[in-house]
Amino acid sequence: MWQFDPRRHARSLYWRGWGVTQIADEFALHGIVNEKGGPIPRATIETWKQRDRWDEAPSIRKIEDGLEIRLLTLIAKEKKTSADYVEMDALSRQIESLAKVRRYEAPGGHAGDLNDKVANRNAGDRKKAKKNHFTADQAAELKRIFLDGLYDYQHRWWQAKDQRTRMILKSRQIGATYYFAFEALIDAIETGRNQIFLSASKAQAHQFRSYIVSFAKLVGVALTGDPMLITSDLLPAEEAAAELHFLGTNFRTAQGRHGNFYFDEFFWVHSFEELNKVASGMATHKKWRKTYFSTPSSVAHPAYPYWTGDRRNRRRKKSEQIKIDVSHDALAIGSVGPDRIWRNIVNIVDAEKGGCDLFDVEELRDEYAPDEFANLFMCDFVDDSMSAFRFNDMIACGCDSLVEWTDFNPEAERPYGQRNVWAGYDPQESETGDNAALVIAAPPLQVGGEFRILERHQLRGLDFEQQAEFIKAVLSRYHCTYLGIDAKGVGAGVYQIVAKPGYMPGCTVAKIEYSLELKAQMIMKAQNVVRRGRLKFDTGMLDLVSAFVSIKKTLTTSGRNVTFKAGRGGEDGHADLAWATMHILMNEPLDGKENPKGTMEIIE
Repeated sequence: MWQFDPRRHARSLYWRGWGVTQIADEFALHGIVNEKGGPIPRATIETWKQRDRWDEAPSIRKIEDGLEIRLLTLIAKEKKTSADYVEMDALSRQIESLAKVRRYEAPGGHAGDLNDKVANRNAGDRKKAKKNHFTADQAAELKRIFLDGLYDYQHRWWQAKDQRTRMILKSRQIGATYYFAFEALIDAIETGRNQIFLSASKAQAHQFRSYIVSFAKLVGVALTGDPMLITSDLLPAEEAAAELHFLGTNFRTAQGRHGNFYFDEFFWVHSFEELNKVASGMATHKKWRKTYFSTPSSVAHPAYPYWTGDRRNRRRKKSEQIKIDVSHDALAIGSVGPDRIWRNIVNIVDAEKGGCDLFDVEELRDEYAPDEFANLFMCDFVDDSMSAFRFNDMIACGCDSLVEWTDFNPEAERPYGQRNVWAGYDPQESETGDNAALVIAAPPLQVGGEFRILERHQLRGLDFEQQAEFIKAVLSRYHCTYLGIDAKGVGAGVYQIVAKPGYMPGCTVAKIEYSLELKAQMIMKAQNVVRRGRLKFDTGMLDLVSAFVSIKKTLTTSGRNVTFKAGRGGEDGHADLAWATMHILMNEPLDGKENPKGTMEIIE
């Protein structure tokens, strides 16, 4: 068993940038003592540093040290999650790669030390491993890793895996996509059934693929292909390979396919009825399984009647209609309804009780407005009947940006090249605790064209100087010609910095000072852009949709005027991403033909 070594720990801290005095103070603070039980003074650590020549160690040794410590920490955990196993596999491979480099750089090193193919090219005939194939031992080990790492609510999903249809309403970030990717892989290995993953965008669908590839590496299998073909020793020799399809907006190309299907975030997709017809057709035969899972959106979404059972009751006699209890109390542990659909609700409190320790729930309650927290984490649907922006109008603006925007590469050093972008910033208000938001958009290329949201960021806990530095750093990757900033409160300080001559060369900085009239004009402009389908963003930007839908028409404190608010007690509430977007849209006047004038103070 690995034992704690103060000398090695001190060396590791030193290689991570700690000073000798800082290390001594750290040891004293945490009661780290020598073998005799006494304190470890600064002089001792300095002696270790000199004798072991810490400063002379090559960079590769310092990297190896960090990897080894992290790997040992994970190995020492009694209950490991699937994520732990994935990380352990990645760390082990990195350590192995560095060891090869060290052998190559040592006296007598050769190319074979770096490349196993080179080292073994003169070896005798070897049986070539089957591509995308799992042995019985690999399959058993993978399933053990999977089941050992499940939270309680994931165990319930596993126990219900043979239900013909499952519909799961869940909190954000509780590991649903991760779980169902693993479940589908196990099913493909054990049964040979095809697995089909449906999402609103290619990026979302390929998250399943990324997980599955990582899982297979845990037992030494390198999966390739799209669609991906998988075989195993558990299947009869005559059984065809299981096919795994990862579908975004190209779902129509799979209409002739059949298999189990997983529909990710189905409450947030546009044209749900059309998508669901295709999906249902894939699983018509009784041997296939259908799984729908999502965070809730709006009661106006076309999928909502499927959840409540009202969709089944259409065009049926009253005597044949059913009633389904979709309350949390009824579905917290899962229940099969009279329509034979297994439903389950897992909110963030359920996840925490089920062993998921990834959240600080009280901190999240503080960060989000009550209605937003209820929607994102407590599985409550939004009623958008009083919203300034209709939910279905907003999701209609979603698109598959990786497929449709060929002129934009988010991974590039200059994602949009030298073409112009506009930006909007809604600052953090310290007295309300709201987040700050920065949105970057490609403006229309012609009159009446589309605004495309390229990036959005939310930040919290920064003072006005740090917020200004953040804006400058993010926009440095673009050719930004316009930036609109709400200049009240903390925003005034942010504005003063970014508006300084030379701080953001070539960018016009607009000082936006809210009034009832200006807010009404901003809302009216945005409503027009949305209704005409001129606002576009990747379908994965669910937070942007939520931000717009959260803005509601209300009366001012005096009761004499109409204004727009969202969530918290602050005037603009928590819809920071929406307001930042509207700062961009206002740079084009209502008619979309002339330069803006009269509503903002422009400083170059």
